[in-house]
Amino acid sequence: MAVLDSKISQLLEPAIEALGCELWGIDLQMGSRVKLLRIYIDRSEGLVGIDDCERVSRQASSILDVEEAINGEYVLEVSSPGMDRPLYGLGQYEKYIGEDISLKLRFPYQGQRNFKGRLAGIDGDEIILVVADHEYLFPVEGIERANVIPQF
Repeated sequence: MAVLDSKISQLLEPAIEALGCELWGIDLQMGSRVKLLRIYIDRSEGLVGIDDCERVSRQASSILDVEEAINGEYVLEVSSPGMDRPLYGLGQYEKYIGEDISLKLRFPYQGQRNFKGRLAGIDGDEIILVVADHEYLFPVEGIERANVIPQF
């Protein structure tokens, strides 16, 4: 699935940037009958608005249909990453060093797949997560899902 995610990102990123937004990430879920493609966008100038989501949705839908990037029918959602934003690449993790995150690993580590802790840094292609005074190194490609934990 990562190959398809990468292909879709490469197709959409230039168009999304041309619309004044940043492609934060994509999440493609293959359901039993319907595929769901979520596109997360961000803006450096401020909050993502409904108009931004509508423009990106129309443009992305056209590109995906013309390029036939997704076989069969799919549902497209475009939104802001929100306060509990998902993290996809090392650059995004780097922006949130010092913040609390939750993550789910692709495979168990010490019998556990879910972790919550403070993102302490980056070491090569691994993140450093501190959980209850214990430091873990997790390769980014081994992380299934990670989100920033909002601070209120």
